[in-house]
Amino acid sequence: MRTLLNAWRAALCGVASLAMGFIATQASAQDSKHYKVFLSMSYVGNDWQAEAQNMVAAMAKAHADKVDLRIQVAGPVAQKQIQQINAMVQAGANAIIVYPISPTALNPAIKNACDKGVVVFAYDSSVTEPCAYNVVTDQTELATKSAQWVADKMDHKGNLIFVTGVPGTSVDTDRNKAARAVFAKYPDIKIVAEPNGMWSQAVARKAVSEAMATMSWDDIQGAWGAAACIQIWTLQMEANSKTLIPCGTEGSNGMRVMMLPKGSIADATGAYSPQGAPGISLESHPGAGAMALKLAMDVLKGKKVDKLTMMPLEAVTADNAKLCQTGSFDELSKGCNVFDPGLVPSGWFANILNPATPEVGFQAALVGQPETN
Repeated sequence: MRTLLNAWRAALCGVASLAMGFIATQASAQDSKHYKVFLSMSYVGNDWQAEAQNMVAAMAKAHADKVDLRIQVAGPVAQKQIQQINAMVQAGANAIIVYPISPTALNPAIKNACDKGVVVFAYDSSVTEPCAYNVVTDQTELATKSAQWVADKMDHKGNLIFVTGVPGTSVDTDRNKAARAVFAKYPDIKIVAEPNGMWSQAVARKAVSEAMATMSWDDIQGAWGAAACIQIWTLQMEANSKTLIPCGTEGSNGMRVMMLPKGSIADATGAYSPQGAPGISLESHPGAGAMALKLAMDVLKGKKVDKLTMMPLEAVTADNAKLCQTGSFDELSKGCNVFDPGLVPSGWFANILNPATPEVGFQAALVGQPETN
């Protein structure tokens, strides 16, 4: 009996060893696998989208031994993005990172991808399909904080310009709803114009200019909306307005530079130089796509990842604006959040720090190159 028992124990140990060896081999094979990842972009007509694409590319380069990244642009047409997602699945995608033009229109294509074993991550603008993962900024918090700041600076009275973004996206819908709720609390604040800026500096300038054709800047006490503040303050300066109006909420570097005290950057001249402008800078994190790619790799490796990941949200005002010298990840981690206007375009977004993605910093956002130690 003892002999049989010992033999049984030996057999169990052998099976356990084989199982452990099999699991280790599986894990090793999974770790060494090269993943085919597609980036599906929709609307790309602004600086934020270009920067977000750069950061995804940088994350892929930082993990070049694991990721083969391919990028496609559908434009603001849901049907074209659906067709591209379906084609990505047929092309053997392991993961799809998508900026969705609609929170619902892509759901059938996303569900089809999931059913075929493809990992799908939406970034910044969310989707409602349960099988997908979402990496987003809290747009309600962003809009509520920035709108409240503007309302307070207006002393809760006066005329307001309300600039909207890309219609149909969850970002624009959520922001507008939250901001309107804030301004509605104050009956003496009147929204006198609602130009659509499409989150683009050029479009916002044209739309605001058209809205102001029958009004004077002296009659405007505040402004709210993404990609609006630089252009609104610039238009005011061109019109020789005596004071710049309080504005939120874009995260562009040009806005943050204009918020700095005059003379804080010695060689900065022109419209986008330090003006002491009254603003609050909050913006969707342009590294959401890069974060989505990193998390998608975790899922592909068998790790558990939450269906919803929230990106960092930092409010920058004149009180905490700090000029960066190099933009290294280390420097960003110590609190710098504004860049010399000689280094980046005014529409470039400065809110690039995310402690969870040390692979991407200044060079990632600017030219698509990962952080180097």
